[in-house]
Amino acid sequence: MPPKKATEATTNNVVAFGRVKSNLKMGCVGLPNVGKSSLFNLMTEQSASAENYPFCTIEPNEARCIVPDPRYDFLCKVWKPPSMYPAYLQVTDIAGLIKGASEGAGLGNAFLSHIQAVDGMYHVVRAFDNDEVLHVDDSVDPVRDLDTIQSELCKKDLDILVKAKVAEEAIVRKAGGKFKMLPLFDETTAKIKALLEQDKPVRDGEWTTPEIELINDKLRLITTKPVIYLINLTMKDYLRQKCKYLPKIAEWVKAHGGQGSDIIPFSVEFEEKLWSLRDDKPALEAFMADIKVQSRLGKITNEGFTKLGLQYYFTAGEKEIRCWPIKKGALAPQAAGVIHGDFERGFIKAEVVAYQDFHDLCNGEKSMAPIKAAGKYRQEGKTYVVQDGDIIHFQFNVAPPKKK
Repeated sequence: MPPKKATEATTNNVVAFGRVKSNLKMGCVGLPNVGKSSLFNLMTEQSASAENYPFCTIEPNEARCIVPDPRYDFLCKVWKPPSMYPAYLQVTDIAGLIKGASEGAGLGNAFLSHIQAVDGMYHVVRAFDNDEVLHVDDSVDPVRDLDTIQSELCKKDLDILVKAKVAEEAIVRKAGGKFKMLPLFDETTAKIKALLEQDKPVRDGEWTTPEIELINDKLRLITTKPVIYLINLTMKDYLRQKCKYLPKIAEWVKAHGGQGSDIIPFSVEFEEKLWSLRDDKPALEAFMADIKVQSRLGKITNEGFTKLGLQYYFTAGEKEIRCWPIKKGALAPQAAGVIHGDFERGFIKAEVVAYQDFHDLCNGEKSMAPIKAAGKYRQEGKTYVVQDGDIIHFQFNVAPPKKK
């Protein structure tokens, strides 16, 4: 009897599925009129249309927002270089989805193809009562809305699955018997189909490495994408940190493979108030004087960046401070290649300082001397796994092309 395949834990997985790139995107998805476009505008400081009627967003809007990080701020303060480059998160505002979208209702397949183009999802959920803001289903019920979105995405993935299988069978027929469809393809698609028919996303299944590789290579499934649930509250509920809908939302998320950390309550109304006072410091301080809560925009951005399986290292010096986004688990040569391909091809070594060591030992000076004196300045080779926040200087050598 052959040994049983090892199954990889993919619960809350942010790495296994999707593109192995550092230029990944989060997309804002949800029903119409839940606050997606307003959130997008606040995060990216844009002015995309955000109106009180369904489908005011048709074509997806794309922009990027700075990933806030006190470590980056500290390095800039110490080095004071002329050039400073923070990390950015790419964000896409996608049109609202309604029940039946997988069958063409609303913007239908156009909407769903826009979701295929992103790598992770901010699922914005309405948890506020306001008769002046229309609801596409005429009543506020976050759990029903969560069910609607998940069901439509699963149905779309079933459609993608059927088409992929037809395409694979056509390739086999065209080969004229030279090869047969791999058993792995049949087994994996059968597992996927069983999940989707129960309205369960593919990311919540248990998958072996070969199955994950096949899914990434052959299928562009929506429900493999990681999700963060953004719960849009009234300003009143956000300020008092209570909302009658939150317990049921949390129960739904946990019952559908998520965790409490996947839920971020926030308030578009509150964030817009802060934005309106941004240029009036006395008024902003007066507004915030007795308030115990803060803006959630930074947390939303950071959690999205992390959910995509991204991190970054720093290069720091007299000329510039820069964040270099990489996938978690990247080795030193791969991380060097983000700067330039020659850095990866001719990689010799990485000179590394952990951010915290620099922070604790630099004495506010833009020098590595105290860090070296403390023995915290390390040399790492090709097998070094770059850690989030490492400060790195790469050494490389690429031989010039031989003369003919």
